[in-house]
Amino acid sequence: MKLSTKTRYGVRALFDIAFHNQGRATQARDIARRQDVPLRYLEQIFQELRRAHLVEAKRGPRGGYSLARAAEAITLGDVVRAVQGPIDLIDLAPASRAKKPALWPNIWGEVAQKVSAAFDEVSIEDLCRRGEALGIHRGDSQPHMYFI
Repeated sequence: MKLSTKTRYGVRALFDIAFHNQGRATQARDIARRQDVPLRYLEQIFQELRRAHLVEAKRGPRGGYSLARAAEAITLGDVVRAVQGPIDLIDLAPASRAKKPALWPNIWGEVAQKVSAAFDEVSIEDLCRRGEALGIHRGDSQPHMYFI
């Protein structure tokens, strides 16, 4: 299974919201800057994440994207399925018209279930803990400048 760039960026965006803003509303441009993701592409990804009820959007000066559920309740599997679709290793359509028991679809189906379970074991909160352990700075990566 190969993860698309869109999926990887989606995971990074949800991590960013949880890690840098504790799941609260975060401007897409701030996420794009911190995660080095093109803003227009990120906005497209957020549409898919909204449809899957992983993020919520709020307009206005204090608006932005926020997590729709707690970070520990959102898994990598949720993001993969929202952006890429079902977690399948291969197309399991019948390879032959024979009425014999088919070994390969069963094996690949079992492997796909295990891969899906592995994605479902890792939450966005787990990624935040790993980020802290690695010493990633929380909050804005660039300090605000004030002019008087």
